[in-house]
Amino acid sequence: MKQIKNIVFDFGGVIIGIDRNQAVKAFERIGVKDADSLLDKYHQQGIFQEVENGNMDAETFRCELSNMSGKMLTYEEVEQGWKGFITEVPQYKLDYLNELRKQYKVFILSNTNPYIMGWARSDKFTPAGKPLDAYVDKIYTSFEAGSTKPDFGIFDYMIKDSGINPVETIFVDDGAANIAAGKEFGFVTMQPENEEDWRQKLEKLL
Repeated sequence: MKQIKNIVFDFGGVIIGIDRNQAVKAFERIGVKDADSLLDKYHQQGIFQEVENGNMDAETFRCELSNMSGKMLTYEEVEQGWKGFITEVPQYKLDYLNELRKQYKVFILSNTNPYIMGWARSDKFTPAGKPLDAYVDKIYTSFEAGSTKPDFGIFDYMIKDSGINPVETIFVDDGAANIAAGKEFGFVTMQPENEEDWRQKLEKLL
């Protein structure tokens, strides 16, 4: 195995804890009756997928969701729906990312949307008052790449932009299909469980 120089982390389920059922309830509370069929832990459906793969911007999504719920929703209400996914933001994992950055390049590769990232990249993200950007070298999102994992497009986008070599890179994701795609590119892969403390597993790979 080549020497590891980079580590790419999924965001939801790996860095922060997520709960799909909690998100469904949060969207149902704001009037989205079809939330259960539209929301998935790894891959969304309908307009939820459109906003994640960059085919729909945040404002259009808010308008479409308002139509679905039969009432005008504010940006904050829609953000609250998306934030329903989040169960925890463990500071110990974020601090560990900064420790890793002393020796490796650290990236995020996430299927996500402007609402979640708007929050994650603000000072409201952690009790420490720091955005996600303070803990990684660069963030790659599906809505900016125009492609969602496990599609190869998002991996190509990150590899070209960052200049990383997959065989020198560990890819950490909790989705089996995403891990399978990562292996196709030659990444060293690790698949933790949602909310797992994966630090020791990663140390063994390093």
